[in-house]
Amino acid sequence: MEQDRGGRSMAREFSRIDVRRVAGRIGADIRGVDLMAMGKCDSDTMTEIRAALLHHKVIFFREQNLNHAAHVDFARRFGEVTRLPGPQHGTHPEGFPEILIVDPDAKGTRNGLRFEERLYRKSLRHDSGWHVDIASVVNPPAISVLRCEVATERGGDTQWTNLVAAYEGMTRPLQQLADNLRAEHGLHAGVRLLFSDDEDLEIIRKRVKDTTVSLHPVVRVHPETKQKALFLPPASVSHIAGVLPWESDGILGLLFAHISRPEYTVRHRWKPGDVAVWDNRAVAHLQPADLHNTDYRRRMYRVLVLGDRPVGPDGFVSETVRGEPLEPFTGTGESDTTGPMPE
Repeated sequence: MEQDRGGRSMAREFSRIDVRRVAGRIGADIRGVDLMAMGKCDSDTMTEIRAALLHHKVIFFREQNLNHAAHVDFARRFGEVTRLPGPQHGTHPEGFPEILIVDPDAKGTRNGLRFEERLYRKSLRHDSGWHVDIASVVNPPAISVLRCEVATERGGDTQWTNLVAAYEGMTRPLQQLADNLRAEHGLHAGVRLLFSDDEDLEIIRKRVKDTTVSLHPVVRVHPETKQKALFLPPASVSHIAGVLPWESDGILGLLFAHISRPEYTVRHRWKPGDVAVWDNRAVAHLQPADLHNTDYRRRMYRVLVLGDRPVGPDGFVSETVRGEPLEPFTGTGESDTTGPMPE
């Protein structure tokens, strides 16, 4: 019987799904499920899928045949669907405003076709791309459901890291320090934008005009598992609150190094039809940078499930600095939007 480092049993009993681990500390393939038929799926099967997600943090359904409607329906089985309001959301398929098209070439990427490539070159650290979906809002999404329609012949892998494992891997003194810290999260915090660069200046203007900034606990207590997670994705964290700037930089350097440790990660090679579901409260993920060096065609679709405000070990609840919290999305038939791709 498989055991964790403390000798406790890690066995999970599943009778309706086949769960196969794909890495040491994170990730599992789910087999024996047809997601197109999830609308007719019994509640016990969905309960097992959710249990597998909470335990493995990210789960993969390979070579499914989901359409847009089934994608949204499957996401709703996890909770209320949400999205950024109006043009902040980005581009969606016609008739399905809940879905975000993840494709640099999609209509509506007003910052340019290679916007993400440009920002990558401005990263403050080699690991600045690790992020939690929409961490700049006070109640980041609880769950993300990403589906692949067009995959690349090479490259394009997505990686996830287990933020619970990252916290557990820290020494006790560092855990005690992190337990009582707060960090400010904002869009594009992991890159350096220059006022001397005209394109950067345009991004700064848009950010000032319509942005979200939140104060989150550095350590988040998961609302369901009660596990502690190092909720500190480098892409959105600007600084540790309440300390001097040079102190903040030193603390962040220590904590960021734990998040990107390879033993906490899993990597997925996409094929058309693949679906990944991850717990946005317990993992960070890294979009592929190698695509910038290829003439690629890659198209994904993402739906988000509404989350709550993170709570720290000391009882601190995330606070809004700028912007509004995410709300359940009930809109139907919105026209195509022209906003930037969100983080």
